[in-house]
Amino acid sequence: MDVSVVKGDITRQDVDAVVNAANGAMRGGGGVDGAIHRAGGPAVLEDCITRFPDGLATGDAGWTTGGDLPARWVIHTVGPNYGAGQRDRGLLVSCYRRSLEVADELGAEAVAFPLISAGVYRWPFDDAVDAAVETLRNTPTRVREARLVAFDDQAYDAIAARLAT
Repeated sequence: MDVSVVKGDITRQDVDAVVNAANGAMRGGGGVDGAIHRAGGPAVLEDCITRFPDGLATGDAGWTTGGDLPARWVIHTVGPNYGAGQRDRGLLVSCYRRSLEVADELGAEAVAFPLISAGVYRWPFDDAVDAAVETLRNTPTRVREARLVAFDDQAYDAIAARLAT
């Protein structure tokens, strides 16, 4: 699988699926979650309510329609909230692994990922980058392209440097 980095808006990625850093309630939120729900339109939330009436566990993943997004699907995953004491790195790794498993179930070949838990959930930034790159590189999958979408220059530079090693 090719793992790459681009700087940009995850909601504008022309891929089969985008990964949403969701909260456990699966009803939309801030950051990447809010942006995906706004850009995807009401169909994304309606599908979340139908598919995840009780929400989703930290470290797990599931899918909905992409609604109005260029991507056909949204793969929602709930990252650990480091700031609230969820500090088990295995949960963060599970987000990437489970997202790839869901992508395989869907037949998605190109998937765009944010840096999960690196924003408002305050996972230590360098470790968030390492967990993303290591897990994407080492998880068996039929996905051909995993694209990490950096939201700013700092994230882009850090991911690019880690991919170069």
